[in-house]
Amino acid sequence: MRLWDYRLLKVLPDKMIVSQWRECIAIKRQWEKGTLKHRLVSYVMEHSKDNFAWYTHQVYLELHKRNIKCKEDYMNEIISFCHYRLWQDNLEYEEHNERYLKQCYYNLQEKYDRGIISEEEWQKIENFIGGEINEKK
Repeated sequence: MRLWDYRLLKVLPDKMIVSQWRECIAIKRQWEKGTLKHRLVSYVMEHSKDNFAWYTHQVYLELHKRNIKCKEDYMNEIISFCHYRLWQDNLEYEEHNERYLKQCYYNLQEKYDRGIISEEEWQKIENFIGGEINEKK
């Protein structure tokens, strides 16, 4: 389980943005049951539920931009669970900082190196964020 840095959502390959949507639904369900204990995502419980709803809404919007079908009912479940108001401003997680962006970038790079992400998908990621990260080394 992983919540990708929100800045990467617009360049994630289609299959990964769909997976992120599923992750958000799974996180919500585990959080609701009190069984969310995954070390990579349990930090969401340390923040307002609004942060999680905002993030999930960003994933939802990205799916719609790409004309990828997803059930609006799931977004409504998350909004209800979080008591979220969609007009709220950017509520990114403080954990989604420059260091985390690099971690996500290198995780995606490994997926490219292993053939999980195509050359075209990787170039989209690289063009968006790679130069910035490489310059800050």
